[in-house]
This record gives sequence, structure tokens and C-alpha cells, in this order.
Amino acid sequence: MRLRLKERITATVLANVYNSYDIIGDIVIIKTPNGDIENAKKVATEILKLYPRMVKAVFMQSSAVQSDFRIRQLTFLAGENRTITVYKEYGYLFRVDVERCYISPRLLFEHKRISDLVTPDEVVVNMFSGVGCFSIFIAKSSGSKVYSIDVNPVACKFMQENVRLNRVFDRVVPLLGDSKEIIVSQLRGVADRVLMPLPELAFEYLPYALMALKSSGGWIHFFDFQYAANRQVAIKETCRKVAMHLDALDVDYNFSFSRVIRSVGPCRYQTVLDIYVSELSSKFL
Repeated sequence: MRLRLKERITATVLANVYNSYDIIGDIVIIKTPNGDIENAKKVATEILKLYPRMVKAVFMQSSAVQSDFRIRQLTFLAGENRTITVYKEYGYLFRVDVERCYISPRLLFEHKRISDLVTPDEVVVNMFSGVGCFSIFIAKSSGSKVYSIDVNPVACKFMQENVRLNRVFDRVVPLLGDSKEIIVSQLRGVADRVLMPLPELAFEYLPYALMALKSSGGWIHFFDFQYAANRQVAIKETCRKVAMHLDALDVDYNFSFSRVIRSVGPCRYQTVLDIYVSELSSKFL
């Protein structure tokens, strides 16, 4: 997109918009380094002209992703002034309000990678499910049962819609609330696999992920943010910190896979770590 925009917009205007942007359904979300809305509107207008069939609305992200609801403020720039769209990944459909719910197209590879690891007889707990992308991927590809938890009532509403839209109502169980409380009250010892796709709360919620696992153990997919000099150091730091927490909890474990998902800023990376936990002690049951 940026290469085509260079042919239509001056370098001065284009310099006021970051290279990274999100395309979610027919909505484009761009970012600016200084909140320059006038230049952002010029870029947005050209995006609509370039992709009239694909793009119907352009917004500027005007805040970081924040709060336990993982939402960001958006400023309307051009096109249709609406934030609800239908987003498609690998043939699966996700209806979402991009301003009131969390969704990230940059997790597409992880949606597919993790869903391919799940076997049909597994029970999965998704602790931070958003509108249900991971949960629906897993249910559709493996036929497994997924308890899909989110604290954001708007995200949970769209998750319920997406469960119906993708015809997995017999496999995905949407649950509204704090995953800590839901695991303690309803989901102790049920899971073969736990997903933790919320880096900001991952370490705080790690004991509850262990609590959700069956007594025989299972898998945890742990997502983190790391400040580091490079990608390899970021992976090493994630492994080091997770090992420190698991050692303190007296858990037998091994790390089977790790990778950097993306860069999220200067020397800041999002990482994922696949953890296999062996038989758990009674304190987690």
C-alpha cells in the first residue's frame, strides 16, 4: 500500500504516517507519530481512491491499546463513519467493533499455528479470547471443546455472534468475566491446553493457567512483551522470566517452542512461548 501511495502523495505528507497499519475487514487503521490529523486525512482519502472496493473506512489510532478490555481510541478520517466490520481469516468470519473490542490481524500466523497443534480429544481454555479468533480457529480445525473467556462484555457479545456465524456453538463456550475467577469457580483441572494471549497480564495470571490444567499436566501458550536489544535476546528474556516464575511455583516443565511474533516499537517485541507442564501438584487442583 505504501509504495502505491508514494506515487500519489508528497513525501512530506507520507512522512507523517507510520509504515505499519491494520486492515480489518473493510476498515483501515493508520498511525501517526505526532497526531497530525490533516495529513492523516489526506493519506486516508488516497487510500479510499486506491482501494474503493476493498476499503470503506479509514481511521487513525489516537491512543495505545489500554485497559483490561484491550481497546484503543480511533479518530475518523474518511469513508463510512462506522467501526463495525466483518474480518476474514482462512475462511473464518469474525464480526467485530474495532474500537470497542480487541482484534489483531498480526496474530494470523499464531491463530493457525496453535490451532494446528490441537488434537480432537483436547479441552482448551482461552483465558483472554476477545471476539473469539483463537477459540473458533481451534474448534473449527480440531473439533475440540473450547472455554472462551473475556472480561469485555462487548467483545463477549461479538464472540457469541461469531460462534453462531462459524457454526461452532456445540464446541465453543463463551464466558463473560475475569478468567481468574472463572477458572477458580468453574474450570479447575479441565484443560489439556491453555491460551494466554494477553501479554500485559500473563505473569499475574500464570498460576491460574496452571490451575486450569488437568492433574496430568498439559500445554500453556504464553504471550509476552519484552524490551530487548534484538529478537534473540527478547526470546531469551521471555524464557528466563517464565522459568523464574514456574520454578517459584515448583512446577515441572519444558519449553518446546518460542518465537518473536512482531516488533511493537523500538527494541520492543511480542513473543510467544509454548510450555509443556508435567503432572501438577495438589496445590493447583
